[in-house]
Amino acid sequence: MENLNIAFVGGGNMAEAMIAGLIRAGHRSETILVAEPDADRRAWLRSEYNIRVTDENRQAMEADVIVLAVKPQQVRQALAGMSDLLGPEQMLVSIAAGVTTERLRELVGDDVQLVRVMPNTPALVGAGISALYSEGDEACRSKAEYLMRACGETLWVSREKDLHAVTAVSGSGPAYFFLLAELLAGAGQSLGLSADTAARLATHTALGAGRMLVESGRSPSELRQQVTSPNGTTQAALDVMYEQGLPEIVRSAVAAAARRSVELGS
Repeated sequence: MENLNIAFVGGGNMAEAMIAGLIRAGHRSETILVAEPDADRRAWLRSEYNIRVTDENRQAMEADVIVLAVKPQQVRQALAGMSDLLGPEQMLVSIAAGVTTERLRELVGDDVQLVRVMPNTPALVGAGISALYSEGDEACRSKAEYLMRACGETLWVSREKDLHAVTAVSGSGPAYFFLLAELLAGAGQSLGLSADTAARLATHTALGAGRMLVESGRSPSELRQQVTSPNGTTQAALDVMYEQGLPEIVRSAVAAAARRSVELGS
């Protein structure tokens, strides 16, 4: 697998996260190509990761695995006129939110194997989680897992439409936790803490809580109950959150993200 020729169409943050993960995992940098229109970004990626770069998307179509790492509204332009360059031995991995397999087939034809992936930004630090969907064969799925496991955990969904919910929960999810940390730090400041102290407390609380969720083997509900003493300080805070409708706010927000994913795909 470390000898696979992998090309990225788009050299943004998520592409960089995947490149960094692949190189950390031992993939040979000379087998990685990025097609990126911004000259400064190309130069930086080449300098930072010792990979090959180009401003020509057609050159990327020569790779074993092509990762489509552009915004949904840029997909048609990025793949225009490329279908004649792709064959059954190649795999196209799309991380463009909401863009369906059907739409991709209209652009690249029926020969190339397709995989859709919804990663998230913690991939930048090797702690992402990616949900994958494909109708491809076992070899295709193995290559896709190799690619995404370089930057975190992976799971497969059996229905393509489930990727809308995945986008809403984990794709957009880091922003929800960042907002909570931001608000928590701000609340600490309003109680008299310095900005630095409040930020450090909020940030490391998020880190510790995340590790407990992953490593303890207990459910979020169990962990919440464990830290909530009857009539204590945590109970007082949680009572206000429930009274002011936090559960419904979260459900409505995630549903809005899922709807937007559907809209982007159409």
